[in-house]
Amino acid sequence: MKIGVPKEIKNHEYRVGLTPASVKELRLYGHEITVQRGAAAGIGVDDREYELVGARLVDTAEEIYADNELIIKVKEPQPEECRQLREGQTLFTYLHLAPDPEQTRLLLESGVTAIAYETVTSPNGTLPLLAPMSEVAGRLAAQAGAHCLERAQGGSGVLLGGVPGTPPAKVLVIGGGVVGDNAAYIARGMGANVTLLDRSLARLRELESEYAGKVNCIYSTQEAIEKYALEADLVIGAVLLPGASAPKLLTADIVSRMKPGSVVVDVAIDQGGCFETSHPTTHQNPTYVVDGVVHYCVANMPGAVPVTSTNALNNATLPFALNLANNGFRKAMQIDPHLMNGLNVHAGQLTYQAVAEAQGLTYVPAKDIIA
Repeated sequence: MKIGVPKEIKNHEYRVGLTPASVKELRLYGHEITVQRGAAAGIGVDDREYELVGARLVDTAEEIYADNELIIKVKEPQPEECRQLREGQTLFTYLHLAPDPEQTRLLLESGVTAIAYETVTSPNGTLPLLAPMSEVAGRLAAQAGAHCLERAQGGSGVLLGGVPGTPPAKVLVIGGGVVGDNAAYIARGMGANVTLLDRSLARLRELESEYAGKVNCIYSTQEAIEKYALEADLVIGAVLLPGASAPKLLTADIVSRMKPGSVVVDVAIDQGGCFETSHPTTHQNPTYVVDGVVHYCVANMPGAVPVTSTNALNNATLPFALNLANNGFRKAMQIDPHLMNGLNVHAGQLTYQAVAEAQGLTYVPAKDIIA
């Protein structure tokens, strides 16, 4: 199969869809890989390293989209990229369609088959292609929140871990999944007083055991969110409904009553955000202030650490990429029904129910397409 890897064009996005090591694996099966020049410059990988493993290099994204059957990216295609996709082509990348009607419309109009990393599942019900970036984003959330708390960044001037004789910052993490667990891990490691909310008692028991009582694990209710948010110096939103728009758990009213100079980090912003006052920001302009509260809502947080993120992502995506390349999307999904859960768009049809519900569009089950 002919596989293309374009350079990412989202603001301050330095990751790349395939590393040279992944290209080498795909080449072992006879696949042809074309990489846009400079695609991996952001992770310190020279074009020559791709040539050494048998990739062909081209100068423009137009050449990538015009001449390849399978496009492997990292972030959702921007409008100019969507317009270069076509029927009969397969796109394998993060999509986050639920809060993005424009991208949904453009992908439907293109006729492309679009498979979203974030909705591919595993036999145990987890999201294997989202997990590594959730780990990175969760750890970055505590780091970014600590930085935003600095007075020069608009924060209250509280050091996350405090020092002897002064209290540490209070951190609230909403959601006990992969993001929330990693955010709590780093915040606690930095010495903060951490409270983590989740609606699964079984998960709370796991986290209570994991942290040996050093993180306050509380059942999540609206009352609990309000109570702990109003006390917090830093609130991290780590809520996920797979493929769907995130619920708005931190209301504008609560934000308006939070301590001046407190910080909120919305890791769910890719799926529309879990705070009412959130809107997407970029690494170039990462924050804004609402009612005295600093908001950090960068929509591609792992892009800030592209070396770690790219390698972690490739470790997860490579087996699925090999299946797609070796068998084509239809047979690959018959072999692996968990990959079929990643199918969001095919030939002008929307094949992921949560996206259809979020946008009021017609839904065609992916299994009907594959059958």
